[in-house]
Amino acid sequence: MGGTDAVIVGAGVSGLCTAALLCGQGARPVVLESSPRVGGRTASSEFRGHVLDNGFHIMPFYKASALYGVLRQLGLAGRLELAGVTRIAFWSGGSFSKYPRGVADLLRLDLLPPLSRLRLLRVLLPMAFSSMDSAARLDRTPLSSVTARMDAGGRAFFEAVCMLAFADEPERVALGEFVRTMIRANPFRGGTSEFAYPARGGYDRICDVLAQYVRERGGRIELGARARRVLVEGGRARGVETDGGQVRGRCTVVSVPAYEAVRRLFRSGDLDPEFVSRVERLDSTTSVVETHYCTSRRVDERQVVFPVGGDRAAKGVFFVSNIAPAVSPPGEHLVMAGTPVEPGDAASPRAVRRINERMRSEISEMYPGFEKSLIWERPMAWSRVESVSKGPGMVWQDKAPHEAPGTAGLFFVGDSTVGHGIGTDSAAHSSVLCHPKISAFLRGADP
Repeated sequence: MGGTDAVIVGAGVSGLCTAALLCGQGARPVVLESSPRVGGRTASSEFRGHVLDNGFHIMPFYKASALYGVLRQLGLAGRLELAGVTRIAFWSGGSFSKYPRGVADLLRLDLLPPLSRLRLLRVLLPMAFSSMDSAARLDRTPLSSVTARMDAGGRAFFEAVCMLAFADEPERVALGEFVRTMIRANPFRGGTSEFAYPARGGYDRICDVLAQYVRERGGRIELGARARRVLVEGGRARGVETDGGQVRGRCTVVSVPAYEAVRRLFRSGDLDPEFVSRVERLDSTTSVVETHYCTSRRVDERQVVFPVGGDRAAKGVFFVSNIAPAVSPPGEHLVMAGTPVEPGDAASPRAVRRINERMRSEISEMYPGFEKSLIWERPMAWSRVESVSKGPGMVWQDKAPHEAPGTAGLFFVGDSTVGHGIGTDSAAHSSVLCHPKISAFLRGADP
């Protein structure tokens, strides 16, 4: 496969997974990225010597994840040092409870009285031993149909699991997607409940590893190259027009959110109207307000704490420097608190300040003396941390298709397209599923 085989829009997780998989079979893709660096929505930044993520991303289910599977398939897993995220707890009613990582932990979960633990097991065990086909039949059912029947402790458990696995609340999660999460976390079905984060800090280090591989294998990554439109000629995608000219290839892969791409990157008539309509109804995103706090002392030995129960602003508190000490200078510690919000709140400085003040107050309630240990705090808001749809009727195979009917050589990948999982793992799974389609097209395409 010589020449420019594929022009890929976006150097985030899905774009780089697609490029790396193509390079692994001898293709030579070109990746166009509007930013000055790779990483997409995982791009980190440095502030006063600390590495700050834009939303706290973790690799879910670690070695059973689609993302780790791509790294392993390409022989890249050894290039990325990962730190386990294992010390996770609930905080409720003024005390901490260990986050359960298996049935034995559930039986000892002191967040719940003994009878409630047994009731929770009766709900979770059938999910964990279900099938993917059975889960798909629940994709149009809300998770709240289960949680509404539970007591306060059971609802608190589901709230924490949803924040860890979905960065969202049960009301916005499809039951089928939750069941798939339980299946992938079941060690008796080849799954795992392990989580991981780059030991050197910055979730975008995963993208750095993929990008290095692409370049080593003859692929190109053009940074600062903003895609203006996909070139569709005679019912076939021929490449991409950028601010600097045209980049032509035998096929085109779009890894930005599909519902954004159909509006921004195509002219009227380029795409099938029914396809566009289906994609646009999936317009959904996770907006987040988060604050990074730098402290002069380690306020907890744990890695992650989920405050549950009641109307709490902070849905998750991540002690990032406990997971990866390299994120902070010696003698300083990095804590991040975050919560999903409506897009309007993410766009409002006043709302961001109000939410930050509530989160700081709640952390101070959990850890007396927290505010005295503060060196600085940095509130931020992200209008799109994830573009994946998680609600009923908007997950797995109901998401955007990988191909648009009537337009040959055009493919869509990413967390908004067909694939299961959440965020970065959904993006990687989408790339894995789409890769055989791209390969088959390239084998049959004209040079």
